[in-house]
Amino acid sequence: MTTDQVLIGVGLTLVLAVGSQILASRLRIPALIVLLPTGFAAGALIDDVNPERLLGAAFSPLVSLAVAVILYDAGLGLDLARMRGHRRRVVFRLICIGVPITWLLGALLAAPLLGMSQQAAVMIGAILVVSGPTVVGPLLSFVRPKDRLQHILVWEGSLIDPVGGILGALVFHAVAAGTKHHFYSAAADFLTSVGIGAAGGVAGAALLWGLFRALRPGEVLGTTAQLAAVIGVAALCDVLREDTGLIAAVMMGLAVANLPGFDIPARRPFFETLVTLILGLLFISISATVTPQSLRHVGLPALGLAAFLVLAVRPMVAAVSTLGTDLTRGERGFISWMAPRGIVAAATASTFSAGLVAKGIGGASKILPATFVVIVATVTLYGLTASPVARRLGVVRPSRSRPLLVGGDPWVVDLGVALKSAGLEVVMWAGQEQQRERIRQAGIELAPGELLAAVTGQVPELEGITAVFFLTAEDDFNALAATILRGSVEGVVHHLAAPPESHGVVAPFVSGEVLFGADLTGPTFSRRYKEGAAVLARPAGAALPPGGDLLFLVRPDGRLDPVTDAGTPLPGPGDTVVLLAPGGRGTARTPE
Repeated sequence: MTTDQVLIGVGLTLVLAVGSQILASRLRIPALIVLLPTGFAAGALIDDVNPERLLGAAFSPLVSLAVAVILYDAGLGLDLARMRGHRRRVVFRLICIGVPITWLLGALLAAPLLGMSQQAAVMIGAILVVSGPTVVGPLLSFVRPKDRLQHILVWEGSLIDPVGGILGALVFHAVAAGTKHHFYSAAADFLTSVGIGAAGGVAGAALLWGLFRALRPGEVLGTTAQLAAVIGVAALCDVLREDTGLIAAVMMGLAVANLPGFDIPARRPFFETLVTLILGLLFISISATVTPQSLRHVGLPALGLAAFLVLAVRPMVAAVSTLGTDLTRGERGFISWMAPRGIVAAATASTFSAGLVAKGIGGASKILPATFVVIVATVTLYGLTASPVARRLGVVRPSRSRPLLVGGDPWVVDLGVALKSAGLEVVMWAGQEQQRERIRQAGIELAPGELLAAVTGQVPELEGITAVFFLTAEDDFNALAATILRGSVEGVVHHLAAPPESHGVVAPFVSGEVLFGADLTGPTFSRRYKEGAAVLARPAGAALPPGGDLLFLVRPDGRLDPVTDAGTPLPGPGDTVVLLAPGGRGTARTPE
């Protein structure tokens, strides 16, 4: 290809990847639903988009390293403290029992349905065992299932990808060599691969730990150091044994996220942006390698294979994996309806099918197009049905606002009580034990101690929290924490205004909307409380009492609208107003 063709191909691939993701976000659908057909159409219509022509032999190793970066990012989101008891048992079964069942049944049906040899069927069966965080994560963010269910599915997706990648590599080598591995030999090969990947992950984590403890690079260099480390370790592991870099990447992410002593900005905007960009480029590039001619005799049989995996195999795996656990019937049903195929399936199919075609394996040319159809079918099906299925099964988190109030002064606790009396699920956090005991006595849920870690960026997000309000007596803490946390929750993050006479080093200079406006500062609340003021919740409609201030509106659907310096929301029929009123302390009540 000429230089101009390469430039056009690279530029167009980038534009299509980002444009598809923007369109998907506007349509509120998973990005894969747009990325895959866009890449397929571009590959069919424009020769310059084909990555095998653009990159040649470098395409496959670059895909492997890109997937390693994605899995490292997924590992950063896995909190070991949340994976206990029945959750851990279910995840273990989904992988240790689910992978062999899916592989066996998928291979048995693929051979007669797709008209391929037994060797090719075994290969596509191994490829289709994976799911992955790249498709499960966005779907779960859209559906918003209950926390326990989300943790199980995210852990399954993050761990099954490297397991499936190694399984695919082992099967490929066995098929390509024309040998039937003895069980013990195959098990030894698998354990060897896992051992190499785990050793690489430990070495990479130790490298990052030493780097950050000794040199303490800043946020920008720290992020790029993580990127260089995961790519370098994954590349070395893949040289030693194919696809072991995926295990190393997940292990490194797990270590950074869970081991003490890692003073690392685990998930910063640059890294998240990079992962999103890599995902778009991979899906556009891989789907561009699928030609319309290759789908001509594969489309309908592959749809049949997808239907079998969705309607028969996954429910069987879910039933066995959740047997004897405390999961509800609805949670078991949703697990059985969530197994989309993603980037690792596409990457392994793209990598291994060409090698088997070159070896003359019968039906090997159908592996990539059939995998492409299964990915499109499962992502589209789950993307369009997951939300209504979750609602029907009763496993969706309540749609009402779930605010987090940070602070433990008496007026803050009374505000929490008032919001709770208005029907909201309120969560609070405070640093002093006296304040925490005050929250407990008020009957309000107390957030766990790791909240402060989330504020400083060590935890990826506050799951289920729809708004955060910093209401402590420390203005600098409020302003700084709100600035850092903004973007890590589903809704708004606001803080109290600093008094005009404040000599803080942060609060007077931080931009953004201020909660309750510039006049209602922390000292103002404390002073008025000493004078007998109280926080009340009552139905909208009546005029505010003289000297009263509107703080929040709770809408009939549970939406919470705060008063800020940018404006005051207008009350409507059925609303509940939360206000600071003079006198009548302790009279916060449930609206009539």
